[in-house]
Amino acid sequence: MALVPCQVLRVAILLSYCSILCNYKAIEMPSHQTYGGSWKFLTFIDLVIQAVFFGICVLTDLSSLLTRGSGSQEQERQLKKLISLRDWMLAVLAFPVGIFVVAVFWIIYAYDREMIYPKLLDNFIPGWLNHGMHTTVLPFILIEMRTSHHAYPSRSSGLAAICTFSVGYILWVCWVHQVTGMWVYPFLEHIGPGARILFFGSTTILMNFLYLLGEVLNSYIWDTQRTARLK
Repeated sequence: MALVPCQVLRVAILLSYCSILCNYKAIEMPSHQTYGGSWKFLTFIDLVIQAVFFGICVLTDLSSLLTRGSGSQEQERQLKKLISLRDWMLAVLAFPVGIFVVAVFWIIYAYDREMIYPKLLDNFIPGWLNHGMHTTVLPFILIEMRTSHHAYPSRSSGLAAICTFSVGYILWVCWVHQVTGMWVYPFLEHIGPGARILFFGSTTILMNFLYLLGEVLNSYIWDTQRTARLK
C-alpha cells in the first residue's frame, strides 16, 4: 500500500492551499470586514475550489489504496463516484477558473496594478502569499493534469456548467455593488456601463475558451502518452 510520488505531491499541494487560505484569512484587511467578506473576490473563491479539488484528489487516492484487492463491489462503486467528481471538478472549475485568475490578474497587474491590486495591499499581503494566490495555481493544476488522466463531461454540459458559474459570479459582483455602492475590483469604477457589460461578456467567453483549452490539453497529453506506449 505504498504511496507513489504523484499521490504524495497531491497531499503537499493540498497542504499548501490550506496554508495559503489560513494565512489569507488571518490578515485583517478592511475589505474582509465589508459586505461579502473574502467571498467577494474570485481569487479567494478559486483558492477554495483548488483546496476542495485537491482534497477530493487525496481522498480518491486513499480510497483507491484501500479498495485495491478488497473485491468489494460497493467500495468500487463509491470509488468510481469519487473519480467522476474529481474529473468533473477539474474540467469545470479547477482548470478554467484557476487559469482565468492567474491570466487576468497578471495581465491587468502588468498594465496598471492599481486597477487590480493596489500598492496599499503590499502592507497587508506578503509577496509569497500573493504568488500563492495568483501564480502557483497554474503549475499545480498543470502537474495534476499531467500526472492523472481526467475524463471530461460532455462538451455541452461542461460549457453549461462553466457559463452558470461565470454568470453567477458576475451577478454576485453586481449585487455587492448594489448593496455597497462600490465595485469589488477598482478598475470597474473607472469604466462606463457599456464597457462593464463588454468586460463581463468577454470574461464569460474567456471562461468557455479555457474550458475547451483544458479539454484539448487533457486529450493531447494522454493521447500522446498512449501513442508513445504503443510504439
